[in-house]
Amino acid sequence: MNRRNFIQASGLTLGAFTLSGKELLAAMLAENPYKMKDLRGGVGVFTERGGTIAYLITPKGLAVVDSQFPEQSNHLIGELKKLSDKPIQLLINTHHHGDHSGGNISFKGIAEHVVAHENSLKNQKASAEKSKTEDKQLYPDVTFKDTWKQKVGNESIKAHYFGAGHTNGDSLIHFEHANIVHMGDLLFNRRYPFVDRSAGASVKNWVSVLDKALATFDNQTLFVFGHAFDPEKITGNKDDIRVFQDYLSKLWNFVEAEVKAGKTKEEILKTTAIPGVSEMQGDGIQRSLQSTYEEITGQ
Repeated sequence: MNRRNFIQASGLTLGAFTLSGKELLAAMLAENPYKMKDLRGGVGVFTERGGTIAYLITPKGLAVVDSQFPEQSNHLIGELKKLSDKPIQLLINTHHHGDHSGGNISFKGIAEHVVAHENSLKNQKASAEKSKTEDKQLYPDVTFKDTWKQKVGNESIKAHYFGAGHTNGDSLIHFEHANIVHMGDLLFNRRYPFVDRSAGASVKNWVSVLDKALATFDNQTLFVFGHAFDPEKITGNKDDIRVFQDYLSKLWNFVEAEVKAGKTKEEILKTTAIPGVSEMQGDGIQRSLQSTYEEITGQ
């Protein structure tokens, strides 16, 4: 615990004797609505509201992966400035969704470059035009098709695109020296995922994307997940990827069998659990079922 956090925690402890349980919780949330956690090799994670952010701090510069929303990204920027006076060389988006790129605007004039897959940029522009929020965007100025790589300090950052999954523009960001991969929303840890068919998502190909991830990275790789049912479990290993991949495979096989059996969309959406799946939690199974049904039937 650093000195600032120790002082904050001490103050809350002393004040706790005069607060009710609800008041104490409210005070704690107001005091520190976000969390920063160092992982290794200068890479850490930031959580508040939205998809998990990763950051890199080196003696020569900084990099950030994803940006949540403007308020949250301002919190992150403020904390990073306390830790380093070096420039933020890169802001990288794993994909275009607002809880991962909505905070880009806070980096305007701060981040030297914004990087994303070419489809992520297309999706971000289309979403902004549809919602008439073009003035609230900071779009990537560097895009790639398959891979992209750049050094920040002694760290080499490589982006991989393995095809459509959660959307058609999701990339995996590998901090090669630290051996940490930010998977964005290609991994919902033990939580039912959002499958964005409007942005080219594919449940079937998502399984293949995860196969490529398992083959590309080694058993010492630490993975950062876009979301998790347990907010403390936003990092993990290949076993976590296999659990999610198993869910997607069984989801596809179940819906495909139901369609072949003549079940209607309404009947399929009444499903509350996928046979053989026990670790997924939360709301959202109907979203998975509907997206898979639409992909299989071409609707």
